[in-house]
Amino acid sequence: MTRVAAVDCGTNSIRLLVADADPATGELKDLERRMEIVRLGQGVDRTGRLAPEALERTFAACRDYARAVERHGAGRVRFVATSASRDAENRDEFVRGVVGILGVEPEVITGDQEAQFSFTGATKELKGRTDLEKPYLVVDIGGGSTEFVVGDDSVRAARSVDIGCVRLTERHGLSGPVTRDQHRAMRTDIEAALDEAERSVPLTQAHTLVGLAGTVTTVAGIALGLDAYDASAIHHSRVPSDDVAAIVERLLSSTHDERAAIPVMHPGRVDVITAGAVILLTIMERTGAREVVVSEHDILDGIAWSLT
Repeated sequence: MTRVAAVDCGTNSIRLLVADADPATGELKDLERRMEIVRLGQGVDRTGRLAPEALERTFAACRDYARAVERHGAGRVRFVATSASRDAENRDEFVRGVVGILGVEPEVITGDQEAQFSFTGATKELKGRTDLEKPYLVVDIGGGSTEFVVGDDSVRAARSVDIGCVRLTERHGLSGPVTRDQHRAMRTDIEAALDEAERSVPLTQAHTLVGLAGTVTTVAGIALGLDAYDASAIHHSRVPSDDVAAIVERLLSSTHDERAAIPVMHPGRVDVITAGAVILLTIMERTGAREVVVSEHDILDGIAWSLT
């Protein structure tokens, strides 16, 4: 066993996984798995810079995570930063802050690297499953970008495109019920991004759609009718496309308070879940997927495995 700590800092959230990894068995035993909504990407699409308040929220979470890493005695730590910090003019300020707190430099990875980690994290434990036909299309819907990866035992093709739940929410001014014009404009953005992704990734050739990250797990929790968020019930659940479509219709017409009252909804996702769900549905329509297999294991697990 190797005790490792992985941090995934995205546009909307920052997450920590401290785990014991056994490469011989493919087992990753969680010791601590945490998530904080910090909105690092707040305003980046508009200003090109990381906001001071967003940086401070992120650094506060990093201080908390540093204490957890020390408490568990993780020997190897890797910090990966994704879309927001790729786009920001003042990303050096972000890098200096993380180094000062955690003692490791955040790796501002490319979209292709992000996709590789996501694929590894999502599919490593699917090996040997006979009920899920290969190749897989792994889709990681983030705050600022979405990653598409097609592969079986290894990656065949990958692409990251700049659509995400935070980016589209801010770009189209979503707050309460979504107007017809807002919905149409959002769909146009998503379709254009899918055209871009499809130039590199054969989206329609995969046989199993695997969905990752908070948008997909939240949609799954709603579809399952859970009274509270339950990762064990959500992990590897299979949500039909008709259920996703019904949830999108519900979200498009909902107020902030109505979304906040959904039992599985994290407070930090209330404002951005509608855009994320529309991204998911549009992907399912484009690929012809009749269901999405939901994974709680994603880029964070892939980062952890990279340390073994």
